[in-house]
Amino acid sequence: MRVVAGEYGGRRLRAVPGMKTRPTTDKVKEAMFNILGPYFDGGRSLDLFAGSGGLSIEGVSRGIDHAVLIDRQGAAIKTINQNIAVTKEPDKFTVIKRDAEMALKQLQAQHESFDLIYFDPPYREQKIVKEIQELITNQFLNPECRILCETNQEAVLPAEIGACTRIVEKSYGITKVTIYRYQGGTN
Repeated sequence: MRVVAGEYGGRRLRAVPGMKTRPTTDKVKEAMFNILGPYFDGGRSLDLFAGSGGLSIEGVSRGIDHAVLIDRQGAAIKTINQNIAVTKEPDKFTVIKRDAEMALKQLQAQHESFDLIYFDPPYREQKIVKEIQELITNQFLNPECRILCETNQEAVLPAEIGACTRIVEKSYGITKVTIYRYQGGTN
């Protein structure tokens, strides 16, 4: 696993040890970011199920100003911090060891909002629609925020979730990538 492009391009990243976390392959990650941009002019990202942190690190490498990474597993948090160290810019990342729901409550109290959100939850725990609705309700989404969802092929996501409209849905082997754009107002 590596950073595909941008400032940190080519740097090797660690995977979370064990079988609880499924890292996004470099091929799928490259395809995702080619659809999203492939580069960004600043902004903030949020990863609710960060795993190794690879998606957030890729985003910052490609121009995101700051990334918030959330995971509840100790092994994942350790791996995320090791991978962030590879960037030599730890101030561009905030790592939170918590369940996604509890972390969102913490971020809401801080009035956080984001331009890019990654959803790559464990396949058996998919609550993406409910969680996107909560992000909208609690005003976490900046205008034109993009939400990238990585699921298995069995997941069926709707064309619209509140003020979020699906703009892309593509399959890569066993992985399905769905991207939404938030069409709501300012926070």
